[in-house]
Amino acid sequence: MANYKYHILICGGTGCHASQSALIKENFEKLLKENNLENDVQVIGTGCFGFCEKGPIVKILPDNTFYTQVKPEDAEEIIKEHIIKGRKVNRLLYLDPKTQEHKDDSKHMGFYKKQLRIALRNCGFINPENIDEYIARDGYKALATVLEKNDPEWTIDVIKKSGLRGRGGAGFPTGLKWELCRKNQADQKYMICNADEGDPGAFMDRSILEGDPNTLIEAMTIGGFCIGATKGLVYIRAEYPLAIHRLQVAIGQAREYGLLGKDILGSGFDFDIELRYGAGAFVCGEETALIHSMEGLRGEPTFKPPFPAVEGYLKKPSNVNNVETFANIPVIINKGWEWFSSIGTEKSKGTKVFALAGQINNVGLIEVPMGITLREVIYEIGGGIKNGKKFKAVQTGGPSGGCLTEKFLDTPIDYENLIAAGSMMGSGGMIVMDETSCMVSVAKFYLDFTVEESCGKCSPCRIGNKRLHEILTKITDGNGTMQDLDELRNLAHVIKDSALCGLGQTSPNPVLSTIDNFWDEYVAHVTEKKCPAGQCKALKQYIIDPDKCKGCTACARNCPVNAISGTVKNPHTIDQSACIKCGTCYEKCKFNAISIK
Repeated sequence: MANYKYHILICGGTGCHASQSALIKENFEKLLKENNLENDVQVIGTGCFGFCEKGPIVKILPDNTFYTQVKPEDAEEIIKEHIIKGRKVNRLLYLDPKTQEHKDDSKHMGFYKKQLRIALRNCGFINPENIDEYIARDGYKALATVLEKNDPEWTIDVIKKSGLRGRGGAGFPTGLKWELCRKNQADQKYMICNADEGDPGAFMDRSILEGDPNTLIEAMTIGGFCIGATKGLVYIRAEYPLAIHRLQVAIGQAREYGLLGKDILGSGFDFDIELRYGAGAFVCGEETALIHSMEGLRGEPTFKPPFPAVEGYLKKPSNVNNVETFANIPVIINKGWEWFSSIGTEKSKGTKVFALAGQINNVGLIEVPMGITLREVIYEIGGGIKNGKKFKAVQTGGPSGGCLTEKFLDTPIDYENLIAAGSMMGSGGMIVMDETSCMVSVAKFYLDFTVEESCGKCSPCRIGNKRLHEILTKITDGNGTMQDLDELRNLAHVIKDSALCGLGQTSPNPVLSTIDNFWDEYVAHVTEKKCPAGQCKALKQYIIDPDKCKGCTACARNCPVNAISGTVKNPHTIDQSACIKCGTCYEKCKFNAISIK
């Protein structure tokens, strides 16, 4: 890289890829060639920068200029102004919504200020399809250290002392998990990566695989050495074509460099990795269901014990960790367990990656130290609620988590605190909702997902969640009773106590947390037949204010069921029995004469 005057880094994650980042890269390369600058400027397609709200992103080094929402046609101006004339293109710089000032460096942006990137350390900095760039950033140094020491128990002890816990949701201590698997003797063991990311709105593991696939390969190889496995399996959903491609490229390059396969780095240790594809079943995120799916069986969980560490893939001892967990391993080995354990809280060490989404200004992928508060994440990193709306709730932990209200905003984020608040860490989905969100509908949305994704093996999940969904539908349709609310709460607790696996046991969490925190909203749906947020279609009423109505007839002319009557220049009325709640009249009225009750 030292031979180039400039380096142009272009986000190549799925989001920016879908917004023509590949074409942006092609335009840069074409223009550099036309201007005889290809030997002075290097163009690099990278992984995700994280700031998805402002993508596609282009960063220019060494001055660290950060361009946002770049289009293919902007490449010419960037080359002419920035590269040739040395002048930054102001219109493409990030505009701080609070100060209305352009920020030319990501270090000065609120989105990045409080982040600490460990798992995402290489995403947005290197070409994920070039192993040399990974090696240049201490890649495979940790593997070399581990193989040189030739002491699996030393490595496991480092991971245990670091305090690293599984980032897939359960939060089980990673070092202890490896130790348990190592103690079980067998002629064959397996190191398995769970890359079957199924939570709605979650894209943490996908981004790591797209931006830094070698970190997974290195960590799995280290793990394989520690537990005594010679084979690694990555269970990845087939809906991740870009992640699959880059992982395949990285595996091929690692084999060429002698970092996978036989006699790795001359140590005598053999280890190789294969990919296994999932069909997108959420339940296959549970380790026993995942293992069955890889074996070609129906993706259903089984009772534990025996745990996979004793009897896993093909009945052999197996260890399962997710992508983010593995991504922390090389850094812990390189920097030491003391460094890692100094970050975070007493029981939750290190950082956590979250997919920040919903009604928030800065949608994107973030990595923050454990112990940061929800308020800091939402209002400082996330930039607050969109359109000046009021914060209502944040859903953490996906379908298994809960909705937390304003009273929890100053709660430090870690495993124990989120569970105590009625939610959970989960794999890292974080969806922010504003005052226009109906919490009963939110609970129904997650139940709809759970019912669809249930494997059907146990009746509490298969039947119980279906009944929960039916009760919620009855309430949002305006047919609910107070007895339904009692049944909703009781049934949710029964399912939690009796379901077979984590999917069923945690599926009632969105229902219970919204009942606990938004009881008045449930009561309004039942007793007043009213949705306070105005979102439940069956409970909406469109009312025409006679004092504001000008009699323009726009509402009547556009009503698809002729539910609106009135004469020209006179106030109109809506027949509520005929109205289908489509909202067309509300959209067409130019005088704000129609309101939603």
